[in-house]
Amino acid sequence: MKKLLVTGSSGLIGSEVVTHFAQDSWRVHGVDNNMRADFFGPEGDTRWNQGRLARSFAGFQHHEVDIRDRGRVDALLAELRPAAIVHTAAQPSHDLAARRPFDDFDVNAVGTLNLLEAARRHCPESPFVHMSTNKVYGDAPNEIERVELETRWDYADPAYREGIPESFRIDQSKHSLFGASKVASDVMVQEYGRYFGMPTCCLRGGCLTGPNHSGVELHGFLSFLIKCNLEGRLYRVFGYQGKQVRDNIHSADVVAFMARFIAAPRQGEVYNLGGGRENSISILEAFRLAAEVSGKAMRYEYLDQARSGDHICYYSDLRKLKEHYPGWGITRDLRTTFEEIHRAWSERER
Repeated sequence: MKKLLVTGSSGLIGSEVVTHFAQDSWRVHGVDNNMRADFFGPEGDTRWNQGRLARSFAGFQHHEVDIRDRGRVDALLAELRPAAIVHTAAQPSHDLAARRPFDDFDVNAVGTLNLLEAARRHCPESPFVHMSTNKVYGDAPNEIERVELETRWDYADPAYREGIPESFRIDQSKHSLFGASKVASDVMVQEYGRYFGMPTCCLRGGCLTGPNHSGVELHGFLSFLIKCNLEGRLYRVFGYQGKQVRDNIHSADVVAFMARFIAAPRQGEVYNLGGGRENSISILEAFRLAAEVSGKAMRYEYLDQARSGDHICYYSDLRKLKEHYPGWGITRDLRTTFEEIHRAWSERER
């Protein structure tokens, strides 16, 4: 039985990876120490998801390992020598990174290096999939000429009609410390592919979402928005008239691409992985769709101060990804995703 190692296995993407590969008869080893609860408090706790995975899949084994612990990471890789590695563990918040810069960099950059070097020593032939972020582009996408529509911003420059390509620059812009630490990990994953010839890829995600997200205000846009709507809580909008746009991709579609890469890996590749133009939505549009799904009006307040380094409009150009892996595509539209998240929060709060 093939072995897969997935970090951040109790999180949104990590748990979807466990589900996909365990159902495909892999022996899945999950690494997670519930750091999300430390970062975000009780609402960020993912132990419920860890327990769900353990109950659901006999082929899943949990390892309580902190990826900052170089010795334990190396020992685990030496013991398991997995056939593939999916790295989803991260500190994911702009705002939290500014308050806890060492934790942010140690998790995102140093933790990734620990995994890469352990993989190079013990299983260099195994595909290494890194969940990066579109924040590696910093706020440079804000320089693109835009048009203001009734409910959203959009690109006015026809060169970006399909979204942001992988060739877009990643330096000389404001990233937030989170974005900077993810740049470090992103480039290191590329370098292990190019310098050492290892099969690696960076997936620069848009808004990754789905029913197993423990969304909080500082991370988890759609999940947190829908939870606020369900509970009648006040949602805070930070700047740009609530017209800022994100492309949203269901966790199942993210993992479906990971599986394709693992089956036919390349060296040092980079892909923008999001919902693309079709699955893009503004905050105002998300309020409307959440209300349609739940039957409840959205309660919110507007704060004129935008988050520093935030994207005004961002959606992923998926053409390179689809050219390299033509069998992959988006299978869940926004309404389906909203309905799944709403149902999941409703069930969790019973």
